[in-house]
Amino acid sequence: MFNSSVRREAIEKLEKSVKRHESIGKSVECASERLFKQRQCAAGEVIERVEDYVNRLANSPKEFDKSVAQYRIEVNRFDKTVQRLEVEAIEATSIASATGTSGAIAGAGVATLGPTAAMAVATTFGTASTGTAIAALSGAAAKSAALAWLGGGAIAAGGGGVAAGKVLLALTGPVGWAIGGLAVAGSAAYLNTRNKNIAEEATQERVKVEAEVRSLKTANREIEGLGQRTEEHSKGCLAELDWLTNHAPKNYRQFNLEQKERLAALINHIRSLSQLLKAEVAL
Repeated sequence: MFNSSVRREAIEKLEKSVKRHESIGKSVECASERLFKQRQCAAGEVIERVEDYVNRLANSPKEFDKSVAQYRIEVNRFDKTVQRLEVEAIEATSIASATGTSGAIAGAGVATLGPTAAMAVATTFGTASTGTAIAALSGAAAKSAALAWLGGGAIAAGGGGVAAGKVLLALTGPVGWAIGGLAVAGSAAYLNTRNKNIAEEATQERVKVEAEVRSLKTANREIEGLGQRTEEHSKGCLAELDWLTNHAPKNYRQFNLEQKERLAALINHIRSLSQLLKAEVAL
């Protein structure tokens, strides 16, 4: 009656879309954390082992030295970004706790992330929905920008994202249905129109949420791919280093063909890791 079934059906569909968004958002968060840990390993254990081998290898080829130097540049850049984000995330969390804004954020439909998750998201996506580099933001701005990715998109830029969808869910009750002195026929017409409008708004919001769901699914696949390649090349580096340490002389001029080929494989892994450390995912 009064299009109430139309409204109810539209809002139920929106609720399902919001749940799908929350689910894939959590998957993106977890995938970002896994990638973050893999990058930390590549920027720590791997570079340390590589540089130790370079220092012990006499007459190492210039190609090898150049690749390791470039890798060190990317490692330093990654480490500095992480250090900056760590400080900012902790500060933002403290500010939110002290001012009570964390509750307001949660009420707006944005999942609150811990410092590690926030850094993982920031280093994975690199830019906020405003187009501003997250690493260039400070304090609460950096935190909000990182959270925005998992809160429905352009919240930091003033958009509604899933928060707007949840506001629509509140319309399931008879909010604003006071009709004053209108006749019964007029009341029925108002309710009929209002329910129809709510259904249309819910449908429009569902289309937006579903678009974000598709975007996050694509991003999730890309993040998982980056993680797999990072792990593959990290393990490849360590495996080649172990082999060369045990089966190759300490002077490159004494290398045989197989040993040179294994060093070439190591160089390829190092170059790949240099690119993977700075790779970002776009939404």
